[in-house]
Amino acid sequence: MIAGLDRGRVRGGLGCGGVGVGVLVRRVAVYGALEHLGRFLVVRVGGGRVWSLPGGPVAHAEHPERAVVRTIAEQTGLTVSVARLRSVVADVDASASDGISVHTDRLLFETTVLGDVPEVTDGGTVEARWVSPEAATGLPLTPFSAELLGLPVVPLRADAYPSAEPLPTSHPDRRLRFGAYGLVTDPAGRILLTQIAEGYPGAGKWHLPGGGTDHGEQPTAGLLRELVEEGGQVGRVVKLLGVDNLHNPAALGPEGRPLDWHGVRVIYRVLVDVPTDALVTESAGGSTARAGWFTAAEAADLPLTGIAASAIGQLGS
Repeated sequence: MIAGLDRGRVRGGLGCGGVGVGVLVRRVAVYGALEHLGRFLVVRVGGGRVWSLPGGPVAHAEHPERAVVRTIAEQTGLTVSVARLRSVVADVDASASDGISVHTDRLLFETTVLGDVPEVTDGGTVEARWVSPEAATGLPLTPFSAELLGLPVVPLRADAYPSAEPLPTSHPDRRLRFGAYGLVTDPAGRILLTQIAEGYPGAGKWHLPGGGTDHGEQPTAGLLRELVEEGGQVGRVVKLLGVDNLHNPAALGPEGRPLDWHGVRVIYRVLVDVPTDALVTESAGGSTARAGWFTAAEAADLPLTGIAASAIGQLGS
């Protein structure tokens, strides 16, 4: 069980990095979809043959929206503004190093260049170019870039990459947690919420259903799994709402010592077409005390977590 960040369970050794046999590593990366005159920007790193959307890993405690502005500026010299979160995907690379499997959650934001849009970027650290969707289909694109842009995913040769991406730096008291949460409603407009159990950060408050995703698990799959475990409901994801960032440098939970937690939490709109009585199953773990359906007026009177209050505020907008 993870303290100070979310209430999902640690499965299969979700970890902070390190080197060794059978190590599972998690990281979060962000990318920008920059479009201009029917073309979008792609970059090529390190002299390799593979092209990618501009962006890169999120630093510890860094908000994903700030990370995409920073990484695009570093790579291309462009200053951008961030609009909405467009898509989220996950992938696993088991070839980064012997015995290490790296799971990366990748967030794509719609972004806009501030000021004049140059034909060729200057002042960055990578090669960059503007390409049409038709031209992009002939480029060796990273699979996640093709998927995020809705282009055909073409397998790449193993030697296409110049080198393996660097692994996240391990720190004994730092934790990164990626989670998927749902603003869950039924046909009557009721909202499903879960209450945090005693002994966990935010105890007694009502929270959105959801939690940390498993190694190799897509965000929507993880959310629907958690919805069954925490609320006994079968739902369907209908919309991506946004991303929430949480940094608690001294979170105290079941670990027994303060830890520096960084949580990246994507939020989806979820519908339960055939609701049943809310029921916490045994597989949800001890961090969820109970679950319940509430009208919007009833939810407004509950002690809510910040992420729950923010998400509920989007209803009807």
